[in-house]
Amino acid sequence: MAKHGKNYNNASAKVEDRDYALGEAVALLKDVSYTKFDETVEMAMRLGVDPRHADQMVRGTVVLPHGTGREMRVLVFAAGEKVKEAEDAGADHVGGEELLEKINGGWMDFDSVVATPDMMRVVGRLGRVLGPRGLMPNPKAGTVAMDVGKAVRDIKAGKVEFRVEKAGIIQAPVGKVSFSAEQLEQNARSLIDAVLKAKPASSKGKYLKSVNVTTTMGPGITLDSSALGAATEG
Repeated sequence: MAKHGKNYNNASAKVEDRDYALGEAVALLKDVSYTKFDETVEMAMRLGVDPRHADQMVRGTVVLPHGTGREMRVLVFAAGEKVKEAEDAGADHVGGEELLEKINGGWMDFDSVVATPDMMRVVGRLGRVLGPRGLMPNPKAGTVAMDVGKAVRDIKAGKVEFRVEKAGIIQAPVGKVSFSAEQLEQNARSLIDAVLKAKPASSKGKYLKSVNVTTTMGPGITLDSSALGAATEG
């Protein structure tokens, strides 16, 4: 078992072995943060679904009201009038087939990729590069769209994509430690609401089994899922 340092152990000692209300938890997260950098605050939710069945897959997106605290670099594959639309929306890079060789050569100065439907024939050739990094545009994530302006603005504003993992867990960022407790609470609530709305019709029993929040280097804090109105039975 890995040993933790003194700072972590001191922070962990402040976290009681109980379920916390959301507002109480995010306030505590800020109190126990001990690093010199602005840590990311993440939320992990264990769901009562079996992702091996297609009808129990949970995925979606949500634009956090206060953003993620991270400056997102957006690459857009577009042509014609869509190029200017993407540039006007704040895209960092816009191009087409000429970008293939550059990306295949190792250039990865972007955090998200958007494409118009007609450009997917080009982007598809980058599947082996973008796919493993989770950067492949997808209609369900809103990153394959004709309205590239909106797609870019949403990403810049703090859109988060979530998808349940094989173990039935969703993990996503909800801000930075430097955010106010109120901002973190509102971001976290938005993510929880989005996951609840994405509940598959085939899911039976308790949907949201457990919820934890943590910082990059800090201890996890367990939330009271029933207080979130999330302990649904069906």
